[in-house]
Amino acid sequence: MTEPVSSAQYFPWDGGAVFVGTGGVFPAHAHHAIQICLLFAGRIRLRPSDEAAWTDYDLGVVPSLAPHGMDGSRTELGATLFVEPETREGRVLTERYLSNGIANLNRSPVEPVIAELRTAAVERRGRGPIVELVRRLVQHLTQHAAPSATSDERIVRAVRYINEHLSAPLTLEEVAAVAHLSPSRFRHLFAEETGMGLRPFILWRRFVSVWELRMQGVSLSDAAHAAGFADSAHLARTSRRMFGIPPSALEISAPQE
Repeated sequence: MTEPVSSAQYFPWDGGAVFVGTGGVFPAHAHHAIQICLLFAGRIRLRPSDEAAWTDYDLGVVPSLAPHGMDGSRTELGATLFVEPETREGRVLTERYLSNGIANLNRSPVEPVIAELRTAAVERRGRGPIVELVRRLVQHLTQHAAPSATSDERIVRAVRYINEHLSAPLTLEEVAAVAHLSPSRFRHLFAEETGMGLRPFILWRRFVSVWELRMQGVSLSDAAHAAGFADSAHLARTSRRMFGIPPSALEISAPQE
């Protein structure tokens, strides 16, 4: 049996998600979402590759698709947030902080929110209170600003459709039709807006949905099937690439609602 690297609760919202719990060392990996990570007490360690030295961060922000390893010390409670880069908040985070790789932000302005989030996590208050606090944290970091360029509504509509049909095969032609574009034009615009191709994006969304199912008590193999993976091996390969660990190394702790 794989030794757990992390034990956490997982809570999604429209355009983002958060893991709250403990985490050990994650080898270098990359994923679509912007990552915001912190320890409630102490500093989290990040690095751009497995060969690089660790750097301590008060509040680390990792760009979309940027390789990174993470060390949460395994004993300290913390939070790892994912913000989809095509959302308003994601665009502002990218424009404001992420022009030079992994950013280290001053956490003093958001320390009261972080303290509230820690209390909510320790008391296991569940999805509603934790998501509200996490979204407030993101809003503080973006200062409610508008990005210089907004996401194309056709791509936003396509992403919404993808999220609603993850267990289906989802062809390029089908999703392009939702955006009212030809497949070739859609492929180009989608890559321009999201920074990745349609198939890798769908794989990321399926991967994220596995953890939501796990929070509902679904077994790993059943969650893989329900999320649209061919089998558990397909999920395992995706997990190693996007999180640096096999899915069995992430222990999901059911919330107290």
